[in-house]
Amino acid sequence: MTVPAEVRRVLHLKPRDKVAFQIEDDQVRLVPAKFTLETAFGSVRPKNRPEDFEAIAQAAKDEHVEKAIKKLHRRQK
Repeated sequence: MTVPAEVRRVLHLKPRDKVAFQIEDDQVRLVPAKFTLETAFGSVRPKNRPEDFEAIAQAAKDEHVEKAIKKLHRRQK
């Protein structure tokens, strides 16, 4: 979208800056977009398919339990 020069000056926008539309009742405002994790989400495609985080978390828990059991066995000897 092309933003007119006067609007860019007022909003202090540089080339390729992002803008957001804020809708309130029957009015639309153009504002500079703020960078947050939420606004960045989905802007970059993952190189690989997304991981199964539940499976990763379960594997980490299982590993932790195994280490704890081994530690307990060492203490009993």
